[in-house]
Amino acid sequence: MRIFETILFPLQFSLGVVLMLASPWADAGQQLGMPNIFGDQMVLQRNQPVRIWGWAGAGNSVTVSFAGNSHTVISDGEGKWEVALATMPAQSTGQTLTVKSADEILLFEDVLVGDVWLCGGQSNMEWRLRSSRDADLEIPSSSAPGLRYLRIQPGGSPRPKGNFPREKGDGVWLPCNPETAGDCSAVAYFFGRRLHRHLDVPIGLINAAWGGTMAQHWVSRKTLETLPAVRSSLDAYDEKCRKWVAEGGEQGALERFDLAQKQWEALAEKARDRGEKDPPNRPNRRNYQNPAEGRIPAGPLNSMIMPIAGLSLRGVLFYQGENNSFGDAWIPFRETFPAVISDWRRIFRNDELPFGIVQIAGWSTRRSMTYDMNHHTNIVREVQFNTWRSTPNTGLIVSFDANSNSSIHPGRKSPVGDRSARWALSEVYGAMDATRGKSLQWRGPVYQSMEKEKDRIRITFEEGSDQGLRLERADARGFYIAGEDRIFHHADARVLGGRDVPAMVEVWSDDVPSPVAVRYAWSNLPLGSLMNGKELPAYPFRTDKWPLKPHYGEALYEVSP
Repeated sequence: MRIFETILFPLQFSLGVVLMLASPWADAGQQLGMPNIFGDQMVLQRNQPVRIWGWAGAGNSVTVSFAGNSHTVISDGEGKWEVALATMPAQSTGQTLTVKSADEILLFEDVLVGDVWLCGGQSNMEWRLRSSRDADLEIPSSSAPGLRYLRIQPGGSPRPKGNFPREKGDGVWLPCNPETAGDCSAVAYFFGRRLHRHLDVPIGLINAAWGGTMAQHWVSRKTLETLPAVRSSLDAYDEKCRKWVAEGGEQGALERFDLAQKQWEALAEKARDRGEKDPPNRPNRRNYQNPAEGRIPAGPLNSMIMPIAGLSLRGVLFYQGENNSFGDAWIPFRETFPAVISDWRRIFRNDELPFGIVQIAGWSTRRSMTYDMNHHTNIVREVQFNTWRSTPNTGLIVSFDANSNSSIHPGRKSPVGDRSARWALSEVYGAMDATRGKSLQWRGPVYQSMEKEKDRIRITFEEGSDQGLRLERADARGFYIAGEDRIFHHADARVLGGRDVPAMVEVWSDDVPSPVAVRYAWSNLPLGSLMNGKELPAYPFRTDKWPLKPHYGEALYEVSP
């Protein structure tokens, strides 16, 4: 970005002045400024009115110009202004975005017009390309001047922020190439790369993800207060904040930490005198931090999403759920996860904003069937599935089969990005499979119904998702079957039908002579071999609606009959 001012400042600017101008907390009453989402090498959204905003002196005239498109507006009494440039087609040649008020001018160079996608969630979305399995192949071949990304620095705030920082390489737009691509979100990179190649238009990726966050961290405080399942955790958070203030805030916390440290050191010295080890529970400074910072209710939304509220987007890709799979965090997930979608659509002023959901992969070693059948990950996946089915303009992308190392951070990010791009190309862009004359396939088999046939159960899948239905190497991994006793057993399975007869899967076990229910890929780290002809994996499913008793606490997970 170039900044010009002919009267108030000399032509040479210090870095401090530039940063000050880029901040909404700078002297907004006097200076022209814009949030950091606007920058050199950015991508603006094509085929939509493009919202541009910032601040200037109160009542000042501000003119925004780009690619022959110009609009003038008067800033309000607080110095805020906003314009909407007319829709533009894709432009792969960089141009200059000019913002002028009185004698101040901001110039943003090499700006493209294409599609902008917001890629949010937790660590599996934050995970960088350099740490993915395919980094050694992908990074050296990543040169794509029209594929650009911006990473928003993780952080949380109790109040909505008007900007995010530019520091440590975050908060700036970068074109993908071997020098920069390693720091791009791996899932976002593979997603954007596929879109860029298929659509042949610039793609802008905004990475707003933070490891360890839960769905309630990405929902507004106003919305959270309407959700019954969140009420107790909000009350507990508010009480911590009140206690922090009552006990002296930062200074009080420092004094308490120093006292605890001295008390522990005294105990440690006595233990050493007795020839014993140091006592446990040495004070940790992190336990004395302000509770109103970090991963707090609505915190990441306020710090990472609100600074770009209203930005013109093509869609969202969201990969989150792992941290709602610990303890009792699954309980509010049924309310908070759908609220992420509705809140973000409201924030970006688009009730039909496409929203791609990546279903969590699972992790850890595979344990007993009894343990895994009731694992919290099954609940999170089912909530994600049900949210997809009940929310228009969303898609659900399966990822469990891409995890071969039992890690909560699977190294294979390319299948997730490519499948996400399949959804977007088919459902958002209307891409066609030229060889079939039909919409591009993006879904694996989706469970539709079951019927009992003597000592077996036959499963059918939704039309279109079952084309080429098969088991990998005729291996029936991942099927479980139960009778009225609700005790599941590993099952055998085979594919029936095909071509002129609708395909189905027949499931049975010699240990269950009168089966009533089947589950598939129903565990923390599922095994599964069912797919369609495009090798798109079947969604985990169950035919029953029996209550689940998760491992933590006494609450039962139940679904409506």
